[in-house]
Amino acid sequence: MRKLASIILFLTILYNSFGQSKNSPLQISHLTGDFYVYKTFHEYKGNLIAANAMYLVTNKGVVLFDAPWDKTQFQPLLDSIKARHHKEVVMHFATHSHEDRAGGLDFYRQKGIKTYTIKLTDEILEKNKEKRAEFVIPNDTVFKVGQYAFEVYYPGKGHAQDNIVVWFNKEKVLYGGCFIKSTEATDLGYLGDADVKEWEKSIKKVQAKFKNPKYIITGHDDWKDLNSLNHTLKLVQKYNAVH
Repeated sequence: MRKLASIILFLTILYNSFGQSKNSPLQISHLTGDFYVYKTFHEYKGNLIAANAMYLVTNKGVVLFDAPWDKTQFQPLLDSIKARHHKEVVMHFATHSHEDRAGGLDFYRQKGIKTYTIKLTDEILEKNKEKRAEFVIPNDTVFKVGQYAFEVYYPGKGHAQDNIVVWFNKEKVLYGGCFIKSTEATDLGYLGDADVKEWEKSIKKVQAKFKNPKYIITGHDDWKDLNSLNHTLKLVQKYNAVH
């Protein structure tokens, strides 16, 4: 009986962790190989908005790129990763200072996970009296974790003053965060910290540096369309033409 109860409990946890229903507050999707995209939700101006982030499973542990926008999902994400992959999260990168990216820095740092931002992000967080990462890295840094290598790259100002992208050259995966808009986006969204004039230059730098991506992960909405980087450029050019 105890064994049956344990099985039922395990299945309940599994269902809650990996249920992919539209109502699930944490939705994990397999991207390719050891790459996974996860989605969480946050209310913004009366609407429930989805935010995309990513994690990579390596033989040295799991690397997390950005945090859930929904703070209630900070721990469930760790639990889901542990249950699914039998590994701990060992590194966490925030791709800029906004809450939907850097909001989990303190939580994950307290869990003993190494947390990282570039210097500009760290300066913004300090100025705003917000929690900062344990480690500050140069703008353009190559990391090797287990069997994987990836490059953290600062292309210049765009959606935010400090937005970075992450490139996995072997797998041709470009993690763009909020720097890249989904093809579903009809405008540039929140521009409170943006520099739209520079954004155009920054996009062109990314296009020149990281060619032929097989996957491009956007910060919000659908990320499966590879035209997202070109779409972002068109939105930026359209905005600049009238401002």
